[in-house]
Amino acid sequence: MERLNDRVVLFLPSRTIEPEALAQIGNVAGLPIVFRHVAVMPDCHVGKGATVGTVIATKGAVIPAAVGVDIGCGMLAVRTDLPRSALADLRSVRQGIERRIPMSAGHSNSRPSPTAAPRIAELKQLAEGRDLNRLFGTRSWELELGSLGGGNHFIEVCVDERDCLWLTLHSGSRGIGNRIGNHYIKAAQRLAAKRGLTLPDRDLAWLEQGTSEFDEYLRDLRWAQRFALLNREEMMDRLLLEVESHVGATDGPIERERINCHHNFTQIERHFGEDVWVTRKGAIQARRGMKGMIPGSMGTRSYIVHGLEHPMSFNSAPHGAGRRFSRTRARARFTLKYLQQSMAGIEFHAKPAFIDEIPGAYKDIDEVMANARELVGIEASLKQIVNVKGE
Repeated sequence: MERLNDRVVLFLPSRTIEPEALAQIGNVAGLPIVFRHVAVMPDCHVGKGATVGTVIATKGAVIPAAVGVDIGCGMLAVRTDLPRSALADLRSVRQGIERRIPMSAGHSNSRPSPTAAPRIAELKQLAEGRDLNRLFGTRSWELELGSLGGGNHFIEVCVDERDCLWLTLHSGSRGIGNRIGNHYIKAAQRLAAKRGLTLPDRDLAWLEQGTSEFDEYLRDLRWAQRFALLNREEMMDRLLLEVESHVGATDGPIERERINCHHNFTQIERHFGEDVWVTRKGAIQARRGMKGMIPGSMGTRSYIVHGLEHPMSFNSAPHGAGRRFSRTRARARFTLKYLQQSMAGIEFHAKPAFIDEIPGAYKDIDEVMANARELVGIEASLKQIVNVKGE
């Protein structure tokens, strides 16, 4: 841990943070609503308004852009009782996953699957009769449930140090979460202009507790967080069915443990004797003993961890490797051939569209984990053998 000043606590060396990210950290730390300090995670990099990999505790207000537009995005990991040898034809496994789960931004199910029905019913009940498709201009959030999305979202089959198979995936609240997030970012900006607030970045506009806008945001944000969690659960159930179809008959369910954790969310928590809103923008909650997953890139290790409850981090930890190069810089720097070389030994679909997700575009996950040693303990390291992504 390093103190940059009395308002910023770093869990990585300050010399490794790019100037643009340092400027964003300073902007957030200077806001009057910030409680005590901003905690910067080892995977931090430039984001929208605030850096990705930042934990922001606030009093009486929440910054919608700090939560982001992929509300509730996170990881789901399932440990199975299968050895690596249980899967022979990895290409067939990948293709089967791609058939069962819609990939890419904008892609959704042609119809709700039977497994999605109770999850859709729960979300409709949580919506309290409101037509969220009409309110936020989406085609059908019901058909989005159980779809992956694009960008850095992925599905992987991995192996741990004991040669045990794990199934992992990374996704969030899809198009409906994006619409909800953008709606309230704009609402906060309009209110800031109306109040005459002077902000270092308009994306740092906040909603104040006790207002109708704040209450509406929290209601819809909680819905989106639940959607994101159920979206991962739905995809994982389909992923398990696909793997089971390749394994054949077993003595019972192959699932032994399930770990589900958000890394773009806000909730009220008690820290330093006060109740505050804790926004984790690209960070996971890490209470003592709480399990989570910290992924690397599409070609490097991921880690199953338990929290160490570091008070200066507001009981948080990094959410992944964090980007080293922007997507534009990665596309200019790397080639499809280099992507294929970087993914040697991993079954994946080699496409030019995935060049900006190449392992070299991300920070060294082992360096991130070394800097996170005060925040989490490592329970297992996972190496992927199958990687599935959407464009």
